[in-house]
Amino acid sequence: MADQQTVPTANLVPVTDEARAAIGGRPDVRVTELPFKVGRESRMGRFEKLKEEVERRLGGFAPVNHLYLTEASSHPFHISREHFEIHHLDGQFVLLDRESACGTGVGVSRLGSDRRERRAILRDGDQIVVGAANSPFVFRFQVEG
Repeated sequence: MADQQTVPTANLVPVTDEARAAIGGRPDVRVTELPFKVGRESRMGRFEKLKEEVERRLGGFAPVNHLYLTEASSHPFHISREHFEIHHLDGQFVLLDRESACGTGVGVSRLGSDRRERRAILRDGDQIVVGAANSPFVFRFQVEG
Protein backbone atom coordinates (compact mmCIF):
# COMPACT_ATOMS: atom_id res chain seq x y z
CA MET A 1 0.00 0.00 0.00
CA ALA A 2 1.38 3.44 -0.90
CA ASP A 3 2.01 6.10 1.70
CA GLN A 4 -0.67 8.70 2.29
CA GLN A 5 1.98 11.32 1.49
CA THR A 6 2.74 12.43 -2.04
CA VAL A 7 4.69 9.74 -3.86
CA PRO A 8 7.60 11.00 -5.98
CA THR A 9 7.44 10.36 -9.71
CA ALA A 10 9.58 7.46 -10.87
CA ASN A 11 10.61 6.12 -14.29
CA LEU A 12 12.20 3.02 -15.74
CA VAL A 13 14.87 4.09 -18.23
CA PRO A 14 16.25 1.45 -20.62
CA VAL A 15 20.02 1.01 -20.38
CA THR A 16 20.45 -1.58 -23.14
CA ASP A 17 19.16 -1.78 -26.70
CA GLU A 18 17.20 -4.91 -25.76
CA ALA A 19 15.48 -3.07 -22.89
CA ARG A 20 14.65 -0.17 -25.22
CA ALA A 21 13.20 -2.59 -27.80
CA ALA A 22 11.22 -4.36 -25.05
CA ILE A 23 9.32 -1.11 -24.35
CA GLY A 24 8.77 -0.30 -28.01
CA GLY A 25 11.66 2.14 -28.44
CA ARG A 26 10.38 4.65 -25.88
CA PRO A 27 12.99 6.66 -23.92
CA ASP A 28 11.45 5.66 -20.58
CA VAL A 29 8.33 4.37 -18.84
CA ARG A 30 6.66 6.33 -16.07
CA VAL A 31 5.65 4.37 -12.99
CA THR A 32 2.00 5.42 -13.02
CA GLU A 33 0.19 3.29 -10.43
CA LEU A 34 1.36 1.51 -7.33
CA PRO A 35 1.98 -1.29 -7.12
CA PHE A 36 3.37 -1.01 -10.66
CA LYS A 37 3.44 -4.49 -12.19
CA VAL A 38 5.87 -5.56 -14.92
CA GLY A 39 5.93 -8.76 -16.95
CA ARG A 40 6.43 -10.32 -20.37
CA GLU A 41 4.06 -9.78 -23.23
CA SER A 42 2.65 -13.02 -24.52
CA ARG A 43 4.55 -14.41 -27.52
CA MET A 44 1.40 -14.95 -29.57
CA GLY A 45 0.86 -13.37 -32.96
CA ARG A 46 -0.40 -9.84 -33.55
CA PHE A 47 -4.01 -10.87 -34.21
CA GLU A 48 -4.13 -13.11 -31.12
CA LYS A 49 -2.74 -10.27 -28.94
CA LEU A 50 -5.36 -7.85 -30.25
CA LYS A 51 -8.13 -10.41 -29.67
CA GLU A 52 -6.89 -11.05 -26.10
CA GLU A 53 -6.80 -7.31 -25.35
CA VAL A 54 -10.35 -6.78 -26.67
CA GLU A 55 -11.65 -9.77 -24.68
CA ARG A 56 -9.92 -8.49 -21.53
CA ARG A 57 -11.48 -5.04 -21.91
CA LEU A 58 -14.97 -6.30 -22.81
CA GLY A 59 -14.89 -8.86 -20.02
CA GLY A 60 -13.91 -6.23 -17.48
CA PHE A 61 -10.73 -8.08 -16.57
CA ALA A 62 -7.91 -5.93 -15.26
CA PRO A 63 -4.59 -6.41 -17.02
CA VAL A 64 -2.06 -8.54 -15.14
CA ASN A 65 0.67 -5.92 -15.70
CA HIS A 66 0.93 -2.16 -16.15
CA LEU A 67 4.00 -2.63 -18.34
CA TYR A 68 4.33 -5.50 -20.78
CA LEU A 69 7.89 -6.12 -21.96
CA THR A 70 8.30 -7.71 -25.37
CA GLU A 71 10.95 -10.41 -25.56
CA ALA A 72 12.03 -11.47 -29.06
CA SER A 73 11.55 -15.16 -29.76
CA SER A 74 15.26 -15.37 -30.66
CA HIS A 75 16.12 -14.65 -27.00
CA PRO A 76 16.05 -17.35 -24.36
CA PHE A 77 13.33 -16.64 -21.83
CA HIS A 78 14.47 -14.07 -19.26
CA ILE A 79 11.21 -12.28 -18.51
CA SER A 80 8.32 -14.01 -16.71
CA ARG A 81 4.73 -13.09 -17.51
CA GLU A 82 4.42 -11.75 -13.95
CA HIS A 83 7.98 -10.68 -13.20
CA PHE A 84 8.19 -7.89 -10.60
CA GLU A 85 6.29 -5.01 -9.07
CA ILE A 86 7.25 -1.67 -7.58
CA HIS A 87 5.68 -0.40 -4.35
CA HIS A 88 6.11 2.76 -2.31
CA LEU A 89 6.22 1.86 1.39
CA ASP A 90 7.29 3.91 4.40
CA GLY A 91 8.65 6.68 2.20
CA GLN A 92 10.73 4.51 -0.11
CA PHE A 93 10.33 2.54 -3.30
CA VAL A 94 10.55 -1.25 -3.02
CA LEU A 95 10.88 -3.84 -5.80
CA LEU A 96 9.17 -7.18 -5.18
CA ASP A 97 10.01 -10.14 -7.42
CA ARG A 98 6.75 -11.94 -8.29
CA GLU A 99 8.31 -15.41 -8.07
CA SER A 100 9.83 -15.04 -11.53
CA ALA A 101 11.63 -18.04 -13.03
CA CYS A 102 14.96 -16.27 -13.64
CA GLY A 103 14.87 -13.69 -10.85
CA THR A 104 15.55 -9.97 -10.82
CA GLY A 105 18.70 -7.99 -10.10
CA VAL A 106 18.60 -4.72 -8.16
CA GLY A 107 22.04 -3.15 -7.92
CA VAL A 108 24.27 -5.99 -6.69
CA SER A 109 21.39 -7.97 -5.12
CA ARG A 110 19.65 -10.89 -6.78
CA LEU A 111 15.99 -11.59 -5.96
CA GLY A 112 13.48 -14.30 -6.75
CA SER A 113 14.03 -17.45 -8.76
CA ASP A 114 15.40 -19.97 -6.24
CA ARG A 115 16.49 -17.30 -3.74
CA ARG A 116 14.68 -16.64 -0.47
CA GLU A 117 14.94 -12.88 -0.78
CA ARG A 118 12.17 -11.43 -2.95
CA ARG A 119 12.31 -7.70 -2.16
CA ALA A 120 14.82 -4.87 -2.25
CA ILE A 121 14.74 -1.15 -1.63
CA LEU A 122 14.98 0.82 -4.88
CA ARG A 123 17.12 3.95 -4.89
CA ASP A 124 17.46 6.59 -7.57
CA GLY A 125 19.94 5.32 -10.16
CA ASP A 126 19.68 1.61 -9.25
CA GLN A 127 19.95 -0.77 -12.16
CA ILE A 128 17.26 -3.42 -12.53
CA VAL A 129 18.20 -6.55 -14.47
CA VAL A 130 15.04 -8.37 -15.56
CA GLY A 131 15.89 -12.06 -15.63
CA ALA A 132 19.15 -13.92 -15.08
CA ALA A 133 22.31 -11.99 -14.16
CA ASN A 134 23.38 -12.02 -17.84
CA SER A 135 19.99 -10.82 -19.12
CA PRO A 136 20.16 -8.05 -21.72
CA PHE A 137 17.03 -6.40 -20.23
CA VAL A 138 18.54 -3.70 -18.02
CA PHE A 139 16.74 -0.59 -16.77
CA ARG A 140 17.76 2.31 -14.54
CA PHE A 141 15.32 3.32 -11.82
CA GLN A 142 15.00 7.11 -11.85
CA VAL A 143 13.20 9.25 -9.29
CA GLU A 144 12.25 12.79 -10.36
CA GLY A 145 12.66 15.73 -8.02
